[in-house]
Amino acid sequence: MASENEKKIDQTSDAKIRKIVMAAVFAALTFVATSVIKIPTPTLGYIHIGDTFVILSGICLPPFIGALAAGLGSALSDLLGGYFIWVPGTFVIKFLAALAASLLYRGLKKLYKEGKYAPSRVIFAGIASETIVVIGYLLFNVIILAITEGAVSAEGLSAAIAASAAEVPFNLLQGTAGIVLSVLAGPVFTRISGKELQQ
Repeated sequence: MASENEKKIDQTSDAKIRKIVMAAVFAALTFVATSVIKIPTPTLGYIHIGDTFVILSGICLPPFIGALAAGLGSALSDLLGGYFIWVPGTFVIKFLAALAASLLYRGLKKLYKEGKYAPSRVIFAGIASETIVVIGYLLFNVIILAITEGAVSAEGLSAAIAASAAEVPFNLLQGTAGIVLSVLAGPVFTRISGKELQQ
């Protein structure tokens, strides 16, 4: 018969394996949701529903693991989609977005009954997440344009900021869709991940 210590070790090992598996699942879901349904925008970008799983990665997994899954899944979509220059920015932005969702979602836990699913909690987490996405892509786009277009002058920088700002409404639309879908899908995915996985 296995001792109590052996059982605890087995349970800990099983929990770690399950977290790794679920992180891979969320990374894959983020990748698919980002790369399969693409709606082109006039600014040469595209709108997708991948932010749904960026938010859910933060909510359903431990903070760092969820952030890593969101960052990897999103960056992989850019890499395989031919948006090579965006890969590092996307990884950092989506990593931070999922991390923000995770920390705020957990921070609001005390305001709600234990175990009760609260859509408002997901909404607040989603707003924090998407704020980082919108601001992050605005700044990264300015940097990319400044580098590729050689916008070293005041005029060049102003043009880069104006061009980057044109993308903001589309990112806001994408973010809103991501929040709405994460609220709708939240009960399913939080149940699948389980409380022990979210720690």
